[in-house]
Amino acid sequence: MAIPQGIAPTETHVPFDMADAASALIDATGIIIGWTPAAERLLGYPAADAMKQSARMLLAAPEDAAKAEAIGSWCQEHDGWGGLGRLRHRDGRRIEVGLRISAMRAPDGEVSWLVSGIDVGSIPTWALSGSLLQAFLTRSPVGMAVLSPDLRYVWTNDTLERYGGLPREERIGRRMSDCLPGLDTEALEARLRQVLRTGEPVIDYEYRGWTMAAPHQEHAYSTSFFRLVNAEGRPVAVCYMVIDVTDRWRARERLVLLNEADAHIGSTLDVMRTAQELADFAVPRLADFVTVDLLDSVLRGEEPLEAPGETLPVFRRAGQASIREGCPESIAELGDTVAISPTSPLACCYFSGEALLDPLMGHAMSAWSGEDPARAAKAREFGMRSLMVAPIGARGALLGVASFVRSRHPEPFEDDDLLLAEELVARAALNIDNARRYSREHAAALALQRSLLPHALSGGQAVEVASRYLPTDARNGVGGDWFDVIPLSGARVALVVGDVVGHGINAAATMGRLRTAVHTLADMDLPPEELLAHLDDLVIRLTEEETGQEGVAAAVLGATCLYAIYDPVTQRCTMARAGHPTPAIVDPSGEVSFPALPAGPPLGLGSLPFESAELELPAGSLIALYTDGLIETCDQDIDIGLGRLSNALGQAVLPLEELCSTVIDTLLTCPQTDDVALLLARTHGLGTGHVASWDLPSDPAVVASARSLVIRQLAEWGLDELMTTTELIASELVTNAIRHGMGPIRLRLIRHDVLICEVADTSNTSPRLRHARTTDEGGRGLFLVAQLTRRWGTRYTEGGKLIWAEQDLPESA
Repeated sequence: MAIPQGIAPTETHVPFDMADAASALIDATGIIIGWTPAAERLLGYPAADAMKQSARMLLAAPEDAAKAEAIGSWCQEHDGWGGLGRLRHRDGRRIEVGLRISAMRAPDGEVSWLVSGIDVGSIPTWALSGSLLQAFLTRSPVGMAVLSPDLRYVWTNDTLERYGGLPREERIGRRMSDCLPGLDTEALEARLRQVLRTGEPVIDYEYRGWTMAAPHQEHAYSTSFFRLVNAEGRPVAVCYMVIDVTDRWRARERLVLLNEADAHIGSTLDVMRTAQELADFAVPRLADFVTVDLLDSVLRGEEPLEAPGETLPVFRRAGQASIREGCPESIAELGDTVAISPTSPLACCYFSGEALLDPLMGHAMSAWSGEDPARAAKAREFGMRSLMVAPIGARGALLGVASFVRSRHPEPFEDDDLLLAEELVARAALNIDNARRYSREHAAALALQRSLLPHALSGGQAVEVASRYLPTDARNGVGGDWFDVIPLSGARVALVVGDVVGHGINAAATMGRLRTAVHTLADMDLPPEELLAHLDDLVIRLTEEETGQEGVAAAVLGATCLYAIYDPVTQRCTMARAGHPTPAIVDPSGEVSFPALPAGPPLGLGSLPFESAELELPAGSLIALYTDGLIETCDQDIDIGLGRLSNALGQAVLPLEELCSTVIDTLLTCPQTDDVALLLARTHGLGTGHVASWDLPSDPAVVASARSLVIRQLAEWGLDELMTTTELIASELVTNAIRHGMGPIRLRLIRHDVLICEVADTSNTSPRLRHARTTDEGGRGLFLVAQLTRRWGTRYTEGGKLIWAEQDLPESA
């Protein structure tokens, strides 16, 4: 058959954008039976005017009829045609169009023709050719298909054939579910039915799955659906166009994955937990088995290496996860040392600082496993087939290595997977380094706090004590509240509680300075009001020294303190406070009271005096010292807090540790807003069986009587081993009191944890220890006392002074 010029297609490939292609469906007799909105836009004919009309009405001129007949004959022989043509717009003007005619065969063998066209008026002349129009539909990078109203294929192009991996002839007349087992065809057909029913096109519908073209590889597709209708508006076919958007989907999926990683990795400031979160997140999103091995030094909180040395450091398993329960692929448990071969990819990654990809792990199995047969056996047992290794580095330092393995996943790792792994590891590395830095600083803060607070509280035989310390930041454990129990001379004990302004490391450091100062002042046996006055002077000096450091100055200025001295012999307690809450007292009958102590200003204000008050506390009384964080919580004012404290202390018969817990549970019913310190002390008394005292005149002749009194009392107590030394100590102290003091003398022996010998007189002159020369007749008394006792000292009383000396009791006592 003679082919008119421009009818036969050629092989030149020029792509077209098919997004705006106009389509019409023509039956075997040349009658238009389908008309798309795009065809109406191109030629101006509404579907009602075009349907059931002869296609000849579209010819631009009568002389085009011969060419149309030739094209029809060509189509009959070749099932289609592509080329240039002229069509008439409804308004009479001529339009140059690129045409593609494709045969559509129904199951009964009836043939109709899908005619698609695009306005080529804007296309350069050099781009117009028959081959270009041939590629218009058949060779377009967009997959296209037409389905009958019962959703059976009647036509597909070459691209769709490639996408599906199924020959065109095996699709014609069949349903989607028969041809695409790897896709959700129910959802796709639901969209097709929706378009057939409503006439509304569906644009850019995305889905994923596999096809026979790549049955083991998932792809993503974007599809648009539209329908063809007849003159009555009834649908005669449905068309869809599909493009492979796998790359776009993977890029978007990786972006989503990285965004999710920020929420899942680094939820805590714990190095091991952060490493485990990295492993948990990557399985199964990226790999089937993941390990995170960190340097042992990193786990100890030390500074990491900025550059690797010549030998491998010690690694420990910090995290691991698997698609299999229990991580059976692993050769180590969390926290175990991990052996790494110097020739393995893990070692190469560490030394080079660069990520490595081994898509087919079998080729490097021996290098990966090194000299470890257990690792090689695991790799073979679980079919490990693809490996990625990424260095864990942050701020220019190496922290460890992460490995990613696929065993069940059918696809090997690709370069894009390696980029994703590097990004995940980089984000996790910053969190790991932050956690390492926090762990180091936290350990230092806790060490400081432990060094500043008392390790063990003991009130001896004077009081039984229990305590609680709850900093605001319970996780860090650092605060500014403090308490202490300090043994004093004469079997007495000092109870202290304090509060500095603020929280954290500055508050803890300030608290330590104040606690040390109180210990030093307590050794001077100062009364409570004098001790607070000296402490106030110290705070003023510290404030002046720390003027340039606002955090430290603010913490020390305005600190509060309460200092109490309990004497188990007299069963009296002397207290003074510097802006601190009043203690609670529970008498032996269980009645709770808050004694009206002189308030006193907070520390550091200066020029204001401190006053003390003395309370009688029979044996079995309870003293509760606390900081304001206990009674001023978020849901109560101070009066309510004191009432709740009183109710809780009403159960004073409980053991002290249990009572401490009861008080804390009763008052702290909401999150803390301030540090809390609580110190409970139950008093004991030293009765006549533990104390013996005698009033002696200031006469040298009384020294012999004093020695006799001491000997008799020690014999009564069964302390024969201490008679000689105690006799000498009492003799020297009484002699000194007679020689250097005035007025009556009081000798007292106290037996509790130690044996105490006290001599009081009315003089304010402090004794001085000196080394006598060999020619001196005196001056050796206090030197002998110092040599024979565990410690000795002086304290001032209202009527003078008192010299005391302590001896350890023999083991038999």
